[in-house]
Amino acid sequence: MKTSISSPPSSSLHVLLLLLLLLAISLPSIQCDDLVEQICKKTPFYDLCISTLRSNSNSTNSDVKGLASVMADILLANATDTLNYIRAQINQTSDPQMERALAYCAELYIPVVKYNLPQAIDALSKGQFAFASDGISDAAREADACEKNFSGSLKSPLSDRNKLLHSLSDVAVAIVKVLQKG
Repeated sequence: MKTSISSPPSSSLHVLLLLLLLLAISLPSIQCDDLVEQICKKTPFYDLCISTLRSNSNSTNSDVKGLASVMADILLANATDTLNYIRAQINQTSDPQMERALAYCAELYIPVVKYNLPQAIDALSKGQFAFASDGISDAAREADACEKNFSGSLKSPLSDRNKLLHSLSDVAVAIVKVLQKG
């Protein structure tokens, strides 16, 4: 089969229109990526911010408030997962000292999951950024208190989870502070 080296002008026009259409479709995501990058540069954990927001489809075409909401939702999901993990660890341990330490952590995480973060997310949606920031910060404080509860020979099985929760909280607070500055 022979192929023509030169294409008729109408087919070149179609290709050009198709390329322009593809470019127009991709512009919103380019702008979103630019916003994600700009916002993440203002957070203490740029790489975590970038990977977290870019991996979430709700970040696409979001404004700063939307990105803050996405991060707060991810923080709540992470805290909920950690609380479930703590409960599972309590059921699996036979060490009374470990069980007490884990129960203490559960007591810290329960209000974060049931009240603090949901109220912070609600406040964020209402534009009450200072209240939202406080609620989000509570998550980091409680994760730190949980971690400090493990001492001496009792090694925390939650260190990585507590550290991640704290870092996600710091990123979310930094994004909310961008909103507060306007």
